Amino acid sequence: MKKLFLIMPGEISDRLSKMVKAATEGINTYIIDDDINMPDLRNKKIVFAVELDNLGYNIPVFQILSKLSKRGRDALYGSNAVLIIHSSNELYTKSTAQDIIFKANQMGCRFPGHPLIEAIKDLKNFRTWQKCLNLSLDEISLELCRKLGMNLIDDIPRLINRPRIVALHASSHVTSNTLMLWNMTKEHLKNCDIEEYHVENGTIVDCKGCSYTTCMHYSKQNSCFYGGMITKEILPAIERADAVIWICPNYNDAISAKLMAIINRMTVLYRRIKLNRKTLFGVIVSGNSGSDSVAKQLIGALNINKGFRLPPYFAIMAIANDPGEIMKVEGINEKAKEFANIIMSETKA
Repeated sequence: MKKLFLIMPGEISDRLSKMVKAATEGINTYIIDDDINMPDLRNKKIVFAVELDNLGYNIPVFQILSKLSKRGRDALYGSNAVLIIHSSNELYTKSTAQDIIFKANQMGCRFPGHPLIEAIKDLKNFRTWQKCLNLSLDEISLELCRKLGMNLIDDIPRLINRPRIVALHASSHVTSNTLMLWNMTKEHLKNCDIEEYHVENGTIVDCKGCSYTTCMHYSKQNSCFYGGMITKEILPAIERADAVIWICPNYNDAISAKLMAIINRMTVLYRRIKLNRKTLFGVIVSGNSGSDSVAKQLIGALNINKGFRLPPYFAIMAIANDPGEIMKVEGINEKAKEFANIIMSETKA
């Protein structure tokens, strides 16, 4: 019989309880409500059910993650997980989800596309769903949770004989430590097709924020209001790809503006096709610290919102400041080779 492991510590509201019940209905479920006597959580199907207090905290869930981290880097290896999060106000659900996903991913956990159902005050975040579902907000929340539970049980990574990999960057080939780290990784990628795109100044404009109707109009034409390189080259490449690698130097603890513009403009592709069979990877280099901030941005934008699947250990991260300093980082070649092996194991049959 299929089995779920439900991580649900702390006080639980009636609303979260109903949502969890909808997600786990008819499935054998083992509940973990504290960090004592936790079972082996490798190769499991896991639901994180998190009730946030008025400041967005659920300390027990992070105590569980902390205890798991002491088991080693593979404490959640081979497991698939999703999240259901409830907040009594309009804040904190996304930031908490990004934090949990990042920490669990660093222990080997993978997440399917759209792994989060969030419920904020008065269920306001479900109002847009009423445009296509003739249900109450409460009914919508429960229906989405049912689908989340079924998607988790049925989720199996799709492997390709010769995967297509697209790498996107906006960096200088001469000075970028991040691009050098990608090149180190690329040397170990075999039996796959790799396309690289350099997004230069003047070749991309950020999203205009068209209405849903306008965006759908352009989407059906495989285009966008602005057109240009992104609709002629980048979006078709992403559509062809089995995996997309985002090469992200840390700019003020954020993704660079040009790469963020690609993510924003991707909405026309998202409206037309499902992205949940495409795998997300990141190459992140920081001058001093903050690589986790960039990684969480990628998770929020592309895994939670756009629906890319998130493989275990999805990002390689390092610190290097001066041009070429990445080459001197201890063990960096071995780290790049290991990351390449992860890319291959998560995409290649």
